[in-house]
Amino acid sequence: MVVGVLLLTLYIDESHSLKEKRSVLRRIKARVRTEFNVSISECDEHDLWQKTQLGICQVGTDQAYIDGALQAAVRFIEKMHLAEVGESAVEFIHY
Repeated sequence: MVVGVLLLTLYIDESHSLKEKRSVLRRIKARVRTEFNVSISECDEHDLWQKTQLGICQVGTDQAYIDGALQAAVRFIEKMHLAEVGESAVEFIHY
């Protein structure tokens, strides 16, 4: 079993309050969860209006497939044009 974990930084330039940020994050998380069948959550930068870090996780048997799915999720978020994608880091855990 392979667990792929992606840590992704997003910049939400149009956000002027935590309420606006949460609204954008709800849309991103719902669409990514539905499209890619992954677990997704806000992991850090909870109190900043224009920056957040998302954790995206997928479990499977093939590391290449999981890596491709996580990278496709990043491209999907970029194409939504709701937030600017910043740094990303992927880690794999083998069980």
